[in-house]
Amino acid sequence: MRKVIPQEAVLIPDSAKRVFHGVIYDVYQWSQKMYDESKATFEMLRRSDTVSVIGIVDGNILVLDEEQPHRGSRRSFPGGRVDEEDENTLLAAQRETLEETGYEFKKWKLTQVWQPQTKIEWFIYLFVAWDGAKVAAPHLDGGEKIIVEHQPFGAAKEMVLKREGYLGEAKEILEGVNGIQELLGLPEFKGRMTER
Repeated sequence: MRKVIPQEAVLIPDSAKRVFHGVIYDVYQWSQKMYDESKATFEMLRRSDTVSVIGIVDGNILVLDEEQPHRGSRRSFPGGRVDEEDENTLLAAQRETLEETGYEFKKWKLTQVWQPQTKIEWFIYLFVAWDGAKVAAPHLDGGEKIIVEHQPFGAAKEMVLKREGYLGEAKEILEGVNGIQELLGLPEFKGRMTER
């Protein structure tokens, strides 16, 4: 899949060998020549990328009260894992949003991409979506209970700044934004393209 990543992203070298294939994580190792000419084995994990969507509906932000068996209840924006079948991260964001909320949006903007840990080749894509409508009932996985809330911008921002659940991931983006129009005016994320 061709995707945009941060300029400073750390990737697993093409020469690395997968030594473990897990349900979520794969482990890769490679031999690395050191400055003193010795060699050492380096290791990184890889997992599917994830998407998160700040959906704007009638001037409100969609916030999920989500419960899963092993984590309890947490607040989040719509989103989830990028599947192998997804052609790109935007299609993954659109699919996850529709599944979890029943909403489709006409306008989308990628505002941020980050790598939470440099020892893991894993990127989180944050989109802003607007001009949408509810087109279906949510279609949830068997391990999900989701309540979709329509929060005013100020309340949603406060949850983000308090790092409630997974909402804190958007803190860097939202702490300098003071309303829906400023949110819509955020620039498109610019990074570097890679084929992974």
